[in-house]
Amino acid sequence: MKIAIITDTHGSIAPGIMGLICKTDLRVHAGDIGNVAVIQELESENLPVVLVLGNNDITAKWSANDSKLLKKIPYQQAVDLPGGQLCVEHDHHITPVDSRHDKLRKKYNNAKAIVYGHSHRLICDQNKYPWVLNPGAAGKSRTYGGASCLILTVTINHRWTVKPYRVKR
Repeated sequence: MKIAIITDTHGSIAPGIMGLICKTDLRVHAGDIGNVAVIQELESENLPVVLVLGNNDITAKWSANDSKLLKKIPYQQAVDLPGGQLCVEHDHHITPVDSRHDKLRKKYNNAKAIVYGHSHRLICDQNKYPWVLNPGAAGKSRTYGGASCLILTVTINHRWTVKPYRVKR
């Protein structure tokens, strides 16, 4: 099973990122989606999509028609996968930044991996469990070297591996 993990699209998914995630079985977006068009693009192949809200996913920043959808998207989600649970939140409330990973690990101590966004920085902290993963920005703003995402592979024997991808403009 392959899971695409993205965040911080702010209204558009970089074309190279869509090319990578179209080959996955599940898509996870860790907030700052930006608009309904991003959700529709993720759902385009009728595959499961997990979404959480980010600090920019508010009615004031979405069109009036699209903002109705915001009420249906949670701030955090947990996905049961073979071999463990993947927990997802945008993480804009957890401060200070230098203790973010410790706080996330404490909050989701039963997870195998935690996904967050907000910083636009690609991070794979796999030094201990639960892993703390940030796919970076999959859109056009503040990509720090190119739009990025993570692909999580879960094997039949429940082994998890994470591979980061960066797409240059």
